[in-house]
Amino acid sequence: MFRALRTRNYRLFASGQLLTNVGTWMQRIAQDWLVLEISNSGTALGLVTALQFLPTVLFGLWGGVLADRSDKRRLLIGVRAAMGAQSLLLGVLAVTGQAQLWHVYGLAALLGLTTAVEMPTRQSFVVEMVGPDDLPNAVGLNSAIFNSARIVGPAVAGLLINVVGTGWVFMITAATSGAVIVGLLRMRVTDLYRAPAPGRGKGQLRAGLRYVRGRPDLVVLLVLVFVLGTFGLNFQLTLALMARQVFHRGAGAYGLLTTCLAVGSLAGALLATVRTRRPRLRFLLAAAGGFGVLEAVAGLMPTYWSLAPMLVLAGAAALTFTTACNSTMQMSTVPAMRGRVMALYLLAFLGGTPLGAPVIGWVGQHYGPRASIVAGGLACALAAVAVGLVLARRRGLRLHDLAAGVRHPGASGPRRTADPEPAAPECDRAEPVRAAR
Repeated sequence: MFRALRTRNYRLFASGQLLTNVGTWMQRIAQDWLVLEISNSGTALGLVTALQFLPTVLFGLWGGVLADRSDKRRLLIGVRAAMGAQSLLLGVLAVTGQAQLWHVYGLAALLGLTTAVEMPTRQSFVVEMVGPDDLPNAVGLNSAIFNSARIVGPAVAGLLINVVGTGWVFMITAATSGAVIVGLLRMRVTDLYRAPAPGRGKGQLRAGLRYVRGRPDLVVLLVLVFVLGTFGLNFQLTLALMARQVFHRGAGAYGLLTTCLAVGSLAGALLATVRTRRPRLRFLLAAAGGFGVLEAVAGLMPTYWSLAPMLVLAGAAALTFTTACNSTMQMSTVPAMRGRVMALYLLAFLGGTPLGAPVIGWVGQHYGPRASIVAGGLACALAAVAVGLVLARRRGLRLHDLAAGVRHPGASGPRRTADPEPAAPECDRAEPVRAAR
């Protein structure tokens, strides 16, 4: 389950990432609370959230381009330092009583811009630390770290806000950013599985889009990720409605439901760590469809205490799919394109939320919270079935072949006619390309 930790570089990264992720979740809670302390406005809270996440949607693809043509380790050090500085400045403003709403807006937008670079860089850097053999395990461990922090971070933030105040939570968050930076600085550069960078040039973003367009196997995964991210993973909205309107309970009951979902997500991430090879498409379709069915069944649960265990199962299924999809996208892509492909993956996963959330909210308002959960689950299950049927009927991309592990010809490298950059050697060969000693 923890075999990727045998690699020294990944041990340094994972230990720092655990502490940093706890700080990230602490900052989310503290930032929301600071906005409410200043304005007591739900509109302001929504705006600061939009300012933080909108840059990832708008500029995430450019972040992938930057990741592909840069030294990922050095780039991560730079962006994590910028994120720590943002937390420190916000903490100073809050502690001194100088924080105003426009300060929070501006610093949230800055955090969003750095995140647009950090996310695709971090995702594509994993394989450089562990190599292709341990990549599925490392992706699962990353998800386990993220979900552990999602459980611990908000609880610690709530305690510290009551004890030391909101401003000091930002200060502590800034300090936790140093953990991952220290780990990155202590890495052995000669042990990294690096590929030659494509260098600077025009048309690199278009080249990445053409590469994915010429890879139907990657397009299929992006479609599934988009549907699940848009319609299936809106639990922050649907569970609040279920707790309040269906079961007539308070914030504590809502918190327990989200905890059940997080526990299931952590279990799914830990189960994903035992995977030793690239998942087959049949497994991915089954995981997506299974999550959709479990979510729909959860929406039909008659009591609060019958809904809670179903959320554990749904969370496990969701993380099983997303971790398998993440490792498949990385292992099926040539190293020179990995940053841009992972940026597209993150855009598909996060970019549909502004579209799906209003639709799911409208369904919940007019047909009830149960209908919103059932509709989201059915959308995911039907998408998995539809994709399976299309692939089974499409000549040259048969479902049976892909399920058996047959690789699409494009997996060996980008097509010369579509990508002006030189093809980089694959990182999933027997002997990975390491940095020159």
